[in-house]
Amino acid sequence: MIFNSRYTMLLAVMLCISSLSSCTNDSEGSTSCDISDYKTKRIGNRVWMVENLNCDAAGSKCYDNDPANCKRYGRLYNWKTAISVCPSGWHLSSDADWDELINYVESKGECEGCAGRYLKAIDGWNEDGNGEDTHGFSALPGGIGSSNGSFRDVGDYGVWWSSSECYDYNAYGRLMYYAYDYAYYDVGDKSILLSVRCVKDIWNP
Repeated sequence: MIFNSRYTMLLAVMLCISSLSSCTNDSEGSTSCDISDYKTKRIGNRVWMVENLNCDAAGSKCYDNDPANCKRYGRLYNWKTAISVCPSGWHLSSDADWDELINYVESKGECEGCAGRYLKAIDGWNEDGNGEDTHGFSALPGGIGSSNGSFRDVGDYGVWWSSSECYDYNAYGRLMYYAYDYAYYDVGDKSILLSVRCVKDIWNP
C-alpha cells in the first residue's frame, strides 16, 4: 500500500504496537450495551452515536485497566469485537460512514482537511488540541491499547475502528491527533485496541 508521507508518523503509532496475540476481557463490571444509554445525533445523512462505546465485552479493555478511563473515554476494542459489539439496529462505522461524515463537516466549515477541528470535543485533548465540536460529535482522545497489555497516547490520539478490512490481519480506521485539524485515514492490525462509534442501520440519503 502507498501512504501519503504526511501521515507516516501517525500510521506508525498504530503499527508499532500491533501484535497478533489475542485480547482478553478485563473484569471491571458490566457497562451498558443499550443504545438508549448513549447520546445520538443525525449529522449529515447518518445518525451517529456521539459518545465512544462503553459496552463491556471480551476483546475490550479500559485504558490502563482503569474504570475511570472507560467512563471518560469509553472502552477500547479489538477489531473482531468491534464489528459485532454495537447494539441491535446499529453497526460499527464503515469507511463510507466516515467519508460521508468528514465530507459533510468540511463542506459546512468551508475548509479542506480540517474535519478534526470540528469533530473534536471542546475539552479533554492535551495542550491546545481541543476542537470546536461544531456538530456535537464530541470526539475524545481515548488512546490506543495493545494486545500485550500496554497502552499509550490517551489525551493525544483518538482512533476509531471502521468495519472495512485491509487484508487478513488489518482493518481501516480514522485517527485524530491533538496537534492537527485533520481526521486521518488509517490502518492497523486487528488485534490492537481502538475506540468504537456506532451508526444507525437506517439512514436517509
